[in-house]
Amino acid sequence: MLQKEILLPKFGRGYHLITDILLKEIGEMLPETGLLHLFIQHTSASIMINENFEDSVRDDLEAAFNDIVKEDLDYYTHITEGSDDMPAHIKVAMIGTDLTIPITNRNLNLGQWQGVYICEFRNNPRRRNIVATIIS
Repeated sequence: MLQKEILLPKFGRGYHLITDILLKEIGEMLPETGLLHLFIQHTSASIMINENFEDSVRDDLEAAFNDIVKEDLDYYTHITEGSDDMPAHIKVAMIGTDLTIPITNRNLNLGQWQGVYICEFRNNPRRRNIVATIIS
């Protein structure tokens, strides 16, 4: 088993493909077969797998989740860090903080149109940490 912490660059609010960043950081470590487990160490950002081809997917995800989880609702009591904070926690609860991806032939065995995203739910750009664990 191998493990590496990856510090991502700053991303603003939205859905950002990070597959290439991950492969740059851990590509040489990938075994012939195994599993890659990714865990994001934050409560206001998520990681997920989704379409990696059309940029409009990112915009539509942002619009849909903002429609489902609105800011500035009267019943939010966790408001000291800004109007985007509690909605960010709710979105993380919906999408999650970890992924497991199969490794085949020293590559991530993603589907043709799949990529790994960081989902940044806060308004101000910030760096996020991901723990990558490789099991072979």
